[in-house]
Amino acid sequence: MAADKKASKGRAKLETVRNIGIAAHIDAGKTTLTERVLFFTGASHRIGEVHDGAAHMDWMDEEKAHGITITSAVTKCPWKKHLIQIVDTPGHVDFTIEVERAMRVLDGAIIVMDGVRGVEPQTETVWRQANKFDIPRLIFVNKMDRPGADYRRAMASLETRLKGHPVPVCVPLEGNRVADLIHDQIWSFAGERGEEVTVAPMDDATRNSLEDLRETMLLAAAEIDEDLEEAVLEGGPVDADKITAALRQATIEGTVHPVFGGSALKNWGVQPLLDGVLGLLPSPLERPASVGIDRKGEEHLIEMDASAPLAALAFKVQLWEGRRHVFVRVFRGKLAPGDKVRIAGTHDVERVARVFDVDAHKKDRLDEARAGQIALLAGLRLATTGDTLCDPAHEITLERIVAREPVLGLAVEPEGAGMEEKFLEVMGKVCAEDPTLRFGEDEDTGQRILEGMGELHLQIVFERIEREFGVKIRAGRPRVMVRETVAAAGASNTLVDRVIRIGEDKELPLKARVSCRITPLERGAGMTVAVNPKILPEGTVLNPAQMEAVQQGAEDAAGAGPAEGAPLQDVKVEVLEVETYGEPSTAQALRIATSQAVRSALSEGGGLVLRPLMNTTVVCPDENMGQVLGDLQSRGAIISGQENADGTSIIHGLAPLEGLLGYTTELRSI
Repeated sequence: MAADKKASKGRAKLETVRNIGIAAHIDAGKTTLTERVLFFTGASHRIGEVHDGAAHMDWMDEEKAHGITITSAVTKCPWKKHLIQIVDTPGHVDFTIEVERAMRVLDGAIIVMDGVRGVEPQTETVWRQANKFDIPRLIFVNKMDRPGADYRRAMASLETRLKGHPVPVCVPLEGNRVADLIHDQIWSFAGERGEEVTVAPMDDATRNSLEDLRETMLLAAAEIDEDLEEAVLEGGPVDADKITAALRQATIEGTVHPVFGGSALKNWGVQPLLDGVLGLLPSPLERPASVGIDRKGEEHLIEMDASAPLAALAFKVQLWEGRRHVFVRVFRGKLAPGDKVRIAGTHDVERVARVFDVDAHKKDRLDEARAGQIALLAGLRLATTGDTLCDPAHEITLERIVAREPVLGLAVEPEGAGMEEKFLEVMGKVCAEDPTLRFGEDEDTGQRILEGMGELHLQIVFERIEREFGVKIRAGRPRVMVRETVAAAGASNTLVDRVIRIGEDKELPLKARVSCRITPLERGAGMTVAVNPKILPEGTVLNPAQMEAVQQGAEDAAGAGPAEGAPLQDVKVEVLEVETYGEPSTAQALRIATSQAVRSALSEGGGLVLRPLMNTTVVCPDENMGQVLGDLQSRGAIISGQENADGTSIIHGLAPLEGLLGYTTELRSI
């Protein structure tokens, strides 16, 4: 019996599966909502509170200590003969890679909004991430029990600031109730944990007060279904199943975003939202097929078929009990312990040792993971975030997950003597786990630098390293990571003519001439290195080693800007002409000449240092607004807008990252 149960785990029919993520701005109530979902579906027998450090999904010690979600956690729960697999994501911008890689493998999402504040800065970020992967989404307007909460205002901010298409479905009412506009019902929630649910027909007074919202919903559904449109225009009764079907189609297509309301903390509005997940969000079979690229560069549609050759995406590496594990989403085929998998684009073939089902920090062995599932694999030493795992005989590459570049660096070293070797090993492990971390050595100072997405990001990394590996880190002052570009076009014609002494009595002549041009590009265009030179004397042909040397010389020089030696961006480098002089024009001579030519052209163009600017939103009491504005401007901020609501001021602006280091502490003192 136990074996049968183990074998059937994760084998729910794909039509009854919903892979969803919960995402929002920090402190909007994502984890609180997830805790209620687990309790009301029976997946958990208690409600864990974030403020008590007892949330089921915030299982890391650092999450309990800081009271925030740091790493995305996977869990699942049953609801009305369906299986909902949930990824709870962080809300802090420093951990935005967790949201990015979760969105890449999900079929739908719930965006949680604060009913008082509406759209917040990180709401905008997660919305863009959902747009990037065309994720159908529902909106849950949370904290409707708080003074100043406004369901209609939240919908308006979603439309104006996010260009969303909000459609009201469940409207919060006074007295722990929500109005279900589709079924013309009112849900009431009572009991200590909101477990006493009553559903009754909507009364005339409530129906009349919500008439405009119901009409908005019906018109949105009518745009999808012509028969429904006719019924709506005639003003007669409209079948709830037809409304649900039409809104489902529109949600999956991304033309509407159904809006639900309630209070996760007060346990009301969660059950209708769960019904909405089943009725309005897609199963894995209803999502567009992924696109894969084979070795020949040809595109193939990856259908959700368990009998086809394996195609799975590694979307997260995690150290679990000190061992390396890899989270994967299986898009095609199946995975079982002992299977060999190829890392697409390489010659690396690894064997899967174990396959696990995951519930936050708990894992249970599976006999296999099939198409449509998210699973945890043990035994893979080389696979990293974004890698495609495929059948060794049928290589296919799925779209990768692109990590954002770090913006803040710290000089780091181990605090204890004799910890150098372990320190380097640990740094390698944490950087493999988190693709937004970079660890390397500063060529000028010899210091080791750890770069990340912000102060909190790096602080959490140090805390984890000390707790999990027993290595204390000593860190220097934060250093903002800069980039360089060029102010104008530049050109260079460089001749290298020198003799290198080899040993005591042998000399090696080097001679080559290279001309090149550099051109500034628009912001965000990236780097282009074009090596297609005219070769002189005419008729001369460079051998492969010489051609590679020219290419390498150009790329070497284009790696650093002329002002501070920071990485270059938004520049086009062209090698125009190469002149050779017989035997002295060795590969080494050509590499040196090309490198010097490019550096000279960059110096002529003039270096511009690019410093990171941050979109900044500060929320403060009205009485402190003057002080906060003055302080922001003293830090070089450009104020772009200001709002006032219920005694609170919201200031929008653009500020250099240097001026924001340590800002939250000073803001609290103000």
